[in-house]
Formats: sequence, C-alpha cells, structure tokens
Amino acid sequence: MTVGASPFWLIQEPLILASASAGRQLVLRQAGLPFEARPADVDERAIEASLGVADADIIAGALARAKALAISRHFDDRWVIGADQVASCEQRIFGKPPTREKAAELLRFLSGRRHRLHSAVALARSGAVAFETVAHADLEMRILSEAFIDAYLDAMGDEAMTSAGAYQVEGLGAQLFSHVAGDHWTIMGLPILPILAALRSAGVLLS
Repeated sequence: MTVGASPFWLIQEPLILASASAGRQLVLRQAGLPFEARPADVDERAIEASLGVADADIIAGALARAKALAISRHFDDRWVIGADQVASCEQRIFGKPPTREKAAELLRFLSGRRHRLHSAVALARSGAVAFETVAHADLEMRILSEAFIDAYLDAMGDEAMTSAGAYQVEGLGAQLFSHVAGDHWTIMGLPILPILAALRSAGVLLS
C-alpha cells in the first residue's frame, strides 16, 4: 500500500514504514509524508532477550533499529522508518500484552499509577541506520473499576493486544487517563518532529 503524494517530498520513491500500525500510518498521513507500509518480520522477544538489560530506552531503540534494518536490506537507497514502543512503571517494563487476560492484569497494575512511554524511531537507508532517537511521554491512569476494565476490553477486542499498555489514545484509550504529559505523536508511537528534522537534514524533505 502506497499513500499519497506530497508537495514537501523531494525524491521520487516514498518512505517505507516498517510497521502495520494504524496509528503510525495515521501520523505519517497527517504529516503529509508519502509512504508505503511493509511490516517487518522480527522476533521481538528474541531481540529483547539478547540485550540482557532492563532499560526501556535500550529495548525500544533496539527493536526500532531491527525493524528498520530488516526492511532496508531489501530496498537499496529507500528511506525506511522503524519504530517501537515500550512502557515502564515502578521498575517494570512491558510491551504489547499477548492475551486479553494479560491485558486485564496490566490495566489493573497501571490503574491509579503514572507510567512512561518510550517511543523509539530509527531511519535507515541502504542497510544502515542514518538517524535514531527515543522520545518520552508520561501518562497517569485513573483508578479503573473491574466493570470498566471488562467493558473496555470487550469494546477493544484484539486491538488491546496491539499496543504497549493495551491502549491507543486516539481511540477508546482516552477513557483511561486522568493526566497526560507529552506530545500526541510520541504517545501514538511515532515521534514525528525529530523524524521530519532528520529528513530535512538529509535533503529529502523541503526545508
């Protein structure tokens, strides 16, 4: 799938987004960047295990790089965006819950607590990383009742298992929070401002 032309994009070939995330695709569309989505097939759990660290920034960054490079190696001279997001709270690091039961357990843990999102992005070209960064947002979840958690997970269905924290703030996830500190794009998993700056520096986006 290729999305849109752009008056700001200075080269013929569009970006490649190494993700199937609807939220990340929405961010690129709203920013006026032409792209095609080609989800990267990487073993996230194996990458995390190989790191041997409990640092959310390092984990998110490694996953973003792995996704960008997995696609970039097959598309010489194309600009590829890899991204990943993990969350941390009270020395616990978590990503996408694998099941509804784990999602419910996670929401009970986060209920009434503040947690941090670590949103990493990597830009790769010709099999090498050209730019990478990690952005942060802090979110305070209101106290959730068991009835609300059940109703929320019923309404979300499988979508609850596609994002760190079991939510997307651009949808029903907005109901979970009492306070948010951080930009909307970082929360959605694609910190767009540093990406735009890097693309301008590379001469592929109009300054």
